[in-house]
Amino acid sequence: MKLIVIDRDGVINHDSDAYIKSPEEWHPIDGSLEAIARLNHSGYTVVVASNQSGLARGYFDIEALNNIHKKMDVMLAKVGGRIDAVFYCPHGPDDGCSCRKPKPGMLLEIGQRFNVPLNEVTFIGDSVSDIKAASNTLSKAVLVRTGKGLKAEKILRVEDGESVPVFDDLASAVTSILR
Repeated sequence: MKLIVIDRDGVINHDSDAYIKSPEEWHPIDGSLEAIARLNHSGYTVVVASNQSGLARGYFDIEALNNIHKKMDVMLAKVGGRIDAVFYCPHGPDDGCSCRKPKPGMLLEIGQRFNVPLNEVTFIGDSVSDIKAASNTLSKAVLVRTGKGLKAEKILRVEDGESVPVFDDLASAVTSILR
């Protein structure tokens, strides 16, 4: 199985410091839905892994989160794409869970659920915590400059000396992966 894991906010859709709290606030980044469809058509299983601390903070509830994902699914279907599973951490940053990125719990669960060794998985994200989560599970990390990506790129350049592939957006990352 070819498995790609993608962060949601800032990679698939525009991010907001005020959180994405409703379907009305969820807007895809240009080309991201088509990029997911290209992955699907190339035989990839596509999974979302997303920290959703807005649940713990009370900014939205599980029904709102499910409705956001329904909107994403409907819009993806219109371009011939799909997300095979959505994993999320509902905890706040101080809750001490093992699933909140950069901790490895969420990615470990994805690997177990899909029975795929994580060193064969590519994880595409826009934040330092995404890249560290990939590193913590030996997954292949890819950074995009959308969302928090420009800031993360500067930090990672100092920490890692640019050892992580960086692309302008999900569409360009997918183009490279499919080459």
